[in-house]
Amino acid sequence: MGTQMVSGRQFRNAADYEAALKDAEYIDALKKRYDLNTAEGVASLLQDLRSGKYRFRTILGQDLKEELEELLAQKKKEAAADIGKKGKRGGTSKSKAGPGKQMTADKRQRGKSAGSGKKLEDYDADMQKSILRELKKQERIRRLVILLCLCVAGGCFGYLGIYSYQTSRLDAYADAQRKLVGTTGIVADQTLETVVIHYDNQELIVPDVLEDYKTLYTLNRNLIGWVKIDDTYIDYPVLQTTNNEYYLDHNFDQEQDKNGSIFLDKDGSIFPRSDNLIIYGHHMRSGRMFGQLNKYSSESFYNDHKYIQFDTIYEKGTYEIMYVFRSKIYEESEIVFKYYQFINAASEMEFDSNMREMAAMSLYDTGVTAQYGDELLTLSTCDYYTDYGRFVVVAKRIY
Repeated sequence: MGTQMVSGRQFRNAADYEAALKDAEYIDALKKRYDLNTAEGVASLLQDLRSGKYRFRTILGQDLKEELEELLAQKKKEAAADIGKKGKRGGTSKSKAGPGKQMTADKRQRGKSAGSGKKLEDYDADMQKSILRELKKQERIRRLVILLCLCVAGGCFGYLGIYSYQTSRLDAYADAQRKLVGTTGIVADQTLETVVIHYDNQELIVPDVLEDYKTLYTLNRNLIGWVKIDDTYIDYPVLQTTNNEYYLDHNFDQEQDKNGSIFLDKDGSIFPRSDNLIIYGHHMRSGRMFGQLNKYSSESFYNDHKYIQFDTIYEKGTYEIMYVFRSKIYEESEIVFKYYQFINAASEMEFDSNMREMAAMSLYDTGVTAQYGDELLTLSTCDYYTDYGRFVVVAKRIY
């Protein structure tokens, strides 16, 4: 099946195309359900989308949110302009009134007040008590609202302060690790032993750790490499352990840390090397870790950043990007291409099949392809266009 268009978006396989058609139909129904001619109706639908009341299978859901945000901003701008026009009309009429007319109006207003206004002492004692109770009640409510607003404001400032501190702390922590790259002599008292592994009935001697990474490796033997993409925050050590959960919430020093670490899939191997090394990282709102990986959704960003630097602790490497796509974590029973299961290909036929699947899913055509035997690198992070969504960048080693 060729590329199919739905609401201005391209979908390269039948499953995504059918899902997009259903999303488009669902979106049309939602637009009819809410009054989008008013700012209140637009805000109501936008709030329901943000709260997760409605869910979509494709990126059309995100497009709807952006459309509503722009529409709401436009309606607010129009409302502000209307208020400004009314204010100008009121100011003009006032300025045209002469001194005599203004004094007459003031007298008329005072006459109305004198005729209709009453003082507290004009009411009987029971009524005065009722009025005073109501006034006190309103005052208590006013003070409570003010206190609540102050608490909310304080909480917001506190959150921003904590968020800023944690982000700065993470940056400082990452900088400290970067400074250790290329250093020698810091842990000279520790000797790295020669490792021999058995593979396909052969004895393989593991290469020496590169000088650049020896210090870091002695600090954490789970270190397997370093990944870097220019003009992003992605410039981190890559770790690996026996499961894919530990480094979701632990840092390089094995401490609990919600930012987690960048890590290689537990089934991957840098020596002997797997066909495809899959590396995971959190999509942090601050842009840290793999939070900026989805910059590759823009083809213009790709055009200026076609290469990824990924070194294992044994050798340096540069990779050229081939495919950029959105996917998700599927149920085990679902028969569909699951990029996260492609680590080694059993044959050239299987390898080529995986390449075709990823090419069909790619957001744009890079013109770069791979052949059986090429070394691949896959970077994966969360993407919120759907439940368990993922954003994926695949590259092949060129040197």
